[in-house]
Amino acid sequence: MKSSVACVILGKTIETRNKVLIARRAQVGDMGGRWELPGGKVDGNESDRDAIVREMLEEFGENVLVGERIATTQFEHKGKASELRAYEVFFCNDGLEKPFALTEHTEYKWVDFDNLPTENFVDSDLKILPEVKKYIEKNYESS
Repeated sequence: MKSSVACVILGKTIETRNKVLIARRAQVGDMGGRWELPGGKVDGNESDRDAIVREMLEEFGENVLVGERIATTQFEHKGKASELRAYEVFFCNDGLEKPFALTEHTEYKWVDFDNLPTENFVDSDLKILPEVKKYIEKNYESS
């Protein structure tokens, strides 16, 4: 079974507080042009944490800290079973004052969590959003 990771990056600054970072995929492939929680495939014997660190450096030019696993879901892509695991991830930079160096996305933005389902999201992320919402409500509701 293929494995992928999704990064739930919650805003910590005044401008991004109570928001989640999402990115729009480049216009290639089945899900091109759609929004997603940043992340990617776990390669070979790579750990989820190593995959997240590698993907965020490659895709955003950012070093990150990886927090706890939030949720797991399974989905099918092109007839193959896959598993998506979401983790809380911490960026030092919010991408506003110093823009991220995007390599695989055309844009990014901070969005209120409740507005995520209104975006044109990739299918696998749509499946995991309910569990992510429970985690955010449990851990950040009174923040």
